[in-house]
Amino acid sequence: FTVSRNNPHKKVLSFAPTFPSSSLLITRLRLVLLRILLRGGKKETSAMAPLRRAASAAAVLLALTGLFLLVLSPADAATAAVEGGELRMKQSDGGYSYNSTLAHILVEYASAVYTSDLTSLLKWTCPRCEGHTKGFQMIEIIVDVEKCLQAFVGVAPDPRSIIIAFRGTQEHSASNWIEDLFWKQLDVTYPGMPDAMVHHGFYSAYYNTTLRHEILKSVQWAWKTYGRLPINVVGHSMGGALASFCALDLSVKWGSHKVQLITFGQPRVGNPAFAEYFNEQVPRTIRVTHENDIVPHLPPYFYYLGEWTYHHFAREVWLRETIVGNVVTRNETVCDCSGEDPTCSRSVYGRSVADHLEYYGVNLHADSRGTCQFVIGASNSAYGDILQFDGTIILSRYPQKRYPVESI
Repeated sequence: FTVSRNNPHKKVLSFAPTFPSSSLLITRLRLVLLRILLRGGKKETSAMAPLRRAASAAAVLLALTGLFLLVLSPADAATAAVEGGELRMKQSDGGYSYNSTLAHILVEYASAVYTSDLTSLLKWTCPRCEGHTKGFQMIEIIVDVEKCLQAFVGVAPDPRSIIIAFRGTQEHSASNWIEDLFWKQLDVTYPGMPDAMVHHGFYSAYYNTTLRHEILKSVQWAWKTYGRLPINVVGHSMGGALASFCALDLSVKWGSHKVQLITFGQPRVGNPAFAEYFNEQVPRTIRVTHENDIVPHLPPYFYYLGEWTYHHFAREVWLRETIVGNVVTRNETVCDCSGEDPTCSRSVYGRSVADHLEYYGVNLHADSRGTCQFVIGASNSAYGDILQFDGTIILSRYPQKRYPVESI
């Protein structure tokens, strides 16, 4: 254990990729039992019979223990994790701290990107384009109609920076998409990191679509036009997963000092090795969770699976309310650097879809749920270029040219 920098009285579990001794003993016991139970072809003697019965009883006990771990309450599971030992990972926050004011501003961009009226979004006159985001100058909107993906790039007056926002999925209902998250497998090795595994759906949605190509091109255009501004990448739900890959891509390409990431209700996207690599490359990261939001609990985290489980990267900020009598207190808890702090959102059951669709009092979903529809007015042509190809719509302030991705 180490002492938390933010709270000297709070003990924080230090992390590195090893299994606790208890898990190793269980593994060895299983092997011994397997040898006893599977003695194919050998005749059982009277002396072996008691040993076989004892082994069978021990095997049943192990199975019941595993079932017990799966049905533990979140608080009990967290306690068991600490006592039994979690997968360890090096912790470092790079001296970066949570800025509540900034989070309240950036969540409005995460909401605006759900706007399906692309005309009002391009001109920044949509109902969600008010509040703290007034004065925002849109550079480009990218829509992959087939995959129902949407993102935009623009320049904000406060904080003076480039904003990249990703929309969450709307192809199916939220319930269906959340159900799918239970079964997503770690099936792609992240390039250049042999031990870092991610899910191909999350990975491909950013790297293998038009989104990445257009975002990199727009960032370069913005830097030429407005100067070398810092970059804020935001996203909610599935959009948070895409925003994570985008922030990692930009940090590796142009340096982590230029990139800041904040996501809202995002799922896990990779294994512990990927989370550790991400923490090193994108230290200026905040991952906001809300009360009992179900999505941050998915895909599930099983510490005893080692590198074969999903694992969040740091740093989590957990939004929750406490009610004492008629007094409602809104808390913003800054969690430890592990990414899987057992005292934050992992301390509760993640069962709420309603908590997933609202952060800081801001709605984070399309006006018509469960649909993927976009509207483009004729007046867009007076504002910039419109390009349509391969099921993709691009609305841009600057003349569009097709470049190969490798040239960006």
